[in-house]
Amino acid sequence: MGGGFFVADSGGHGGEYEEGRVTTFVVVACIVAAMGGLLFGYDIGISGGVTSMEEFLTRFFPDMLRQMQNETGHETEYCKYDNELLTLFTSSLYLAALFASFLASTVTRLFGRKVSMTFGGLAFLSGALLNGFAVSLEMLIIGRLLLGVGVGFVNQSVPLYLSEMAPAKIRGALNMAFQLAITLGILSANIVNYVTPSLENGVGWRLSLGLAAVPASVLLVGSLFLPETPSSILERGNKEEAKKMLQKIRGTVEVEHEFTDICAACESAKSVQHPWTNIAQAKYRPQLVFCTFIPFFQQLTGINVIMFYAPVLFRTIGFGKDASLVSAVITGLVNVLSTLVSIYSVDKFGRRALFLAGGIQMILTQVAVGSIIGWKIGLNGEGLLSSLDTQILLGLICLYVAGFAWSWGPLGWLVPSEICPLEIRSAGQSLNVSVNMFFTFLIGQFFVTMLCHMKFGLFYFFAVLVLIMTIFIHFLLPETKGVPIEEMARVWKDHRFWSKYTRVVDGGDNDEEDDEVYIFSVKASKE
Repeated sequence: MGGGFFVADSGGHGGEYEEGRVTTFVVVACIVAAMGGLLFGYDIGISGGVTSMEEFLTRFFPDMLRQMQNETGHETEYCKYDNELLTLFTSSLYLAALFASFLASTVTRLFGRKVSMTFGGLAFLSGALLNGFAVSLEMLIIGRLLLGVGVGFVNQSVPLYLSEMAPAKIRGALNMAFQLAITLGILSANIVNYVTPSLENGVGWRLSLGLAAVPASVLLVGSLFLPETPSSILERGNKEEAKKMLQKIRGTVEVEHEFTDICAACESAKSVQHPWTNIAQAKYRPQLVFCTFIPFFQQLTGINVIMFYAPVLFRTIGFGKDASLVSAVITGLVNVLSTLVSIYSVDKFGRRALFLAGGIQMILTQVAVGSIIGWKIGLNGEGLLSSLDTQILLGLICLYVAGFAWSWGPLGWLVPSEICPLEIRSAGQSLNVSVNMFFTFLIGQFFVTMLCHMKFGLFYFFAVLVLIMTIFIHFLLPETKGVPIEEMARVWKDHRFWSKYTRVVDGGDNDEEDDEVYIFSVKASKE
């Protein structure tokens, strides 16, 4: 199996730390921090619903409403929602998040993960209030940009916080709480989208956009009471406080092994003056590749075709207005339940198994969806879907969402946040967020146009991309299950592809200690 292998646990500083237990304190802290995902998820889910509300379109995008009502007489089902200004409203948030993530990298490194989360919550709250009370398109866009700043800071800091706080043996599950919060945010938004269109006098869209203030307030208040991570405290020079915090979150005073590793990583990080320059060095080539390609591939799975524009997409392929919103709620619920499956299985079966299984599932369902739409609606977009057709399509889309929700959804945040050593960790996560946001922006800006021109072939396009990324994972990603975060660099040293970079840096194979590879122990794998 390409890239996956086992090595014996040789004790010492390899494998899991023996000390400590999973404390209530660390679990609660991680759950509160993960609520930052609610911000991101709510916005992903709410955008498609608001942009399909007639009162919202009448006030801000009247040209789009006329096009939607087919007054020009030439739009097909594929093209009726193609409006660049409307898609800019959706995607501008992600462009702002892209640029904010670079600033967030510096803030997270110099002032801590907690400060970054607090600032992100404050920015998101401000944007939500501006959108809820918007009286002009300019006010609406400024609000979206502030939401983007909040998303950039939160997505930069929360995954790092979770990976640094969590014990190695449940790091996957606790980190995936971020993705679970994203799915809960999407589901909440889908329910709001179902209820608010019936509200008149502009109350519906204002309520939908303004309710984003709720998850922002949860994070803002929660972050004020969160402890800082030991790595972040140590990074800012307080050794004694860092050790006390580590003892508190591990529930024991016997933390010398783990604390020594964190101190060593911190000393290494101090020698790095320019993390963005360092991450480009050969010894960090695996981290650079995965922090770039995992978010790149995550957005090209096609998931945002469903999550951004679920009501729009379902109406485009023939569902009625109410049916499209109900269908979006159903897919949101599937997303939540499937993420729970990944939380249970990620530290049991590993990252690779979920990536590969989810990839195969998404390929098959996207080919099936594209084939049915092509068969029933046709190339000209003038066909009709029967009730049975729409039920089959909904079932296939739910299977697709499930495949994403237990693979690329949560793992797209988990893996980049856990593979980087401390000296490039903020830069690596910032790269992950910025690439993610850039391609989220592109998908948000151009999906409807792509649907208009590629028609049902768009689903085949995404299926081919998922095939490519599944092959990428199979051959290049080693298993990281159960590996302590400060020892993660060792997983690359016995990989048949990445070892050539680490061995060149280490100066060859003469140093026996350098050749030890701690990917995960045979004992842990048997458990």
